[in-house]
Amino acid sequence: MIEVWAPRRERVQLHRPGLGLVALEPRGGGWFAASVALNDGDEYGFVLDDAPAVLPDPRSRRQPRGVHDLSAWFDPEAHDWQDSAWTGRQLAGSVIYELHIGTFTSDGTLDSAIERLDHLVELGIGFVELLPVNAFNGTHNWGYDGVLWYAVHEGYGGPAAYQRFVDACHRRGLGVIQDVVHNHLGPSGNHLPEFGPYLRAAERNTWGSSIDLDEPEVRRYIVENALMWMRDHHVDGLRLDAVHALKDSSARHILQELAEATDALSAHAGRPLTLIAESDLNDATLIAAREAGGYGLKAQWSDDYHHALHVAVSGETTGYYADFEPLSALVKVATRGFFHDGSWSSFRRRSHGHPIDPRIPTSRLVTFGQDHDQIGNRAAGDRLSQSLDEGGLAIAAVLTVLSPFTPMLFMGEEWAAATPWQFFTSHPEPELGRATAEGRIAEFAAMGWDRSAVPDPQDPETFARSKLNWDEREAGVHARMLALYRALIALRRGIPDLTDPAFGSISAEADEAGRLFRLRRGATQVLVNFSTEASRMPVPTSAAVLLATHGGFTIDGEDAALPARSAAVIRVG
Repeated sequence: MIEVWAPRRERVQLHRPGLGLVALEPRGGGWFAASVALNDGDEYGFVLDDAPAVLPDPRSRRQPRGVHDLSAWFDPEAHDWQDSAWTGRQLAGSVIYELHIGTFTSDGTLDSAIERLDHLVELGIGFVELLPVNAFNGTHNWGYDGVLWYAVHEGYGGPAAYQRFVDACHRRGLGVIQDVVHNHLGPSGNHLPEFGPYLRAAERNTWGSSIDLDEPEVRRYIVENALMWMRDHHVDGLRLDAVHALKDSSARHILQELAEATDALSAHAGRPLTLIAESDLNDATLIAAREAGGYGLKAQWSDDYHHALHVAVSGETTGYYADFEPLSALVKVATRGFFHDGSWSSFRRRSHGHPIDPRIPTSRLVTFGQDHDQIGNRAAGDRLSQSLDEGGLAIAAVLTVLSPFTPMLFMGEEWAAATPWQFFTSHPEPELGRATAEGRIAEFAAMGWDRSAVPDPQDPETFARSKLNWDEREAGVHARMLALYRALIALRRGIPDLTDPAFGSISAEADEAGRLFRLRRGATQVLVNFSTEASRMPVPTSAAVLLATHGGFTIDGEDAALPARSAAVIRVG
């Protein structure tokens, strides 16, 4: 059965190369259907009314020659799954590893990424989180310009390679989280408005026209897309991009609808399924239980923790970092989750956020020292490794992995990768490519950056520079940082205090003048000296050293000596 929702059209015909057109019958509600069987790989498209163009299927699973060309039928049941023993993984207690398929390996494919999965297992990772892989126009892109949400980008290997990747992850005990974008569509190849009212043309967000969530079939399109990843591709969860851009005034928010559908699928599949929201609202309604009036998502990102940590290790206080300058900001986010919980935001020029109910588990906040946005949206796409000393990198590692929340690493962070991760595009349309490049450069020039320091996103070298260099992790600071991350993740996994999700088990304090910070998690303490001078901190006489980033850390009775730019983990009693 072939079907398509096209309420803006009076007639819809199925096109297949070398065969005649087949008229689809109207079925009511804007749906058209025909009893036509397609085999795996058969190409097809739709002709709308008397238009000369043949358009791809809005629910296309595969686009062999790009988003403007014919779709190809894909049978999701053809893969011989080898993960029958996989029972899933819960988010609490896990470490997430965010990666971009196109730059994770030199080949930039799902199959080549499989060859690096053992590295993640040895590191101690629980979940691999893939940046968006759905179909976009061009050869390489961050993934946030996708226009066919059901299809896997052909350059990565298409949907069959995606299933092989997930299967390979599960065989190694790794869960898979897929980043999906349901709040906007890319600037090229979006044919959805030609079929139906997917967009609100009069209402825009940062990226273009808003998605029309007042239309029931558009909501169904989103929910079915989410379920497709978890059902047909065996994915263990989704990261929902920029949910604050989802304008929904209905009594049952689309996020709650997604959570309910995911929970129902989880019960049927017999394995945990996780939804993680990216939101800048600082509103815990998203992660509160539905019984308590929340949406019931399993987690959300917390940019506030990143901002406080970034400022503490780097000293950078421009833009939205300004409010996080004092170490007390790190104390607040470590113990209360959000920094802006109704407080004044100088960047937004208004009060922002809401407090988190301390009964909510801390594991429902995903925190990080680096991620794709916080690196790639810098003018030069520079990582912390390109500006911090080794001591600062080690401190960032300790406070990322041992945060009271669910930690996430960005690919290459674990060995202090020297490669940048820059903003790159490959728009085939010259005007769009030029506008993207000029807009990017103008944006940073307005903030005082030298125009020549901002890479051209359309330059293929920008993409090439962003690929990881796996050879560098074998020596020097890269090898030492990799050993530290492995030790920290093993420590986190081995000590119950470090995965306790209770806000009540956390306390913290800071010495602003001395640039000292202490985080208590039960009987385990993290001691940090951010300053460039050696310092001392009082500790209980029963303290034992579990890990130190510098060989000069010592405990003498009730006194600990912290070398400059260092951190240590101790156990009391």
